[in-house]
Amino acid sequence: MIRASICIGDTGATISLATIDKLDLLNSYFDKIYIPQAVWDELVDDESFIEVLRIKEFFHNKLKKIRSVNDLQLIMDRGESEALLLYQELGADILLIDDRKAREIAESLGVNCIGTLALLKQAKTDGKIKNLHNVFIDLIENKRYFSKQILNGILREFNETNI
Repeated sequence: MIRASICIGDTGATISLATIDKLDLLNSYFDKIYIPQAVWDELVDDESFIEVLRIKEFFHNKLKKIRSVNDLQLIMDRGESEALLLYQELGADILLIDDRKAREIAESLGVNCIGTLALLKQAKTDGKIKNLHNVFIDLIENKRYFSKQILNGILREFNETNI
């Protein structure tokens, strides 16, 4: 079961959840969810992105600026590095992040990470999502890139049809 006081969101996972209209899951599992300025900038930079309004509405009061000098930009992008620093500054419980390289770096620093798929899996287990197959199809159709092998493995766990 996922349950945490403070979660920090990174861009990729946030876009994936917004794309499939599942940002509300964050409120189900976390008391507080924040994003750093760099993630906000990445999320709202493209006004043609249809989910921008949904993202702005959900995160308008969840934005935090980091206080630290961002030395991590040398090894990961600005959004990921600020998310990691904000996690540390706020003493957060979970970093919501999908990028494999950034996640490996974060975990090597002792950061507790979770990705979009783990969150969706938990939501299915808890009955908050009825059909993961359709959710995964939505992710693929909206160019959110996850391994079909991993997606099908999850679908098999829940006796759902492969994609």
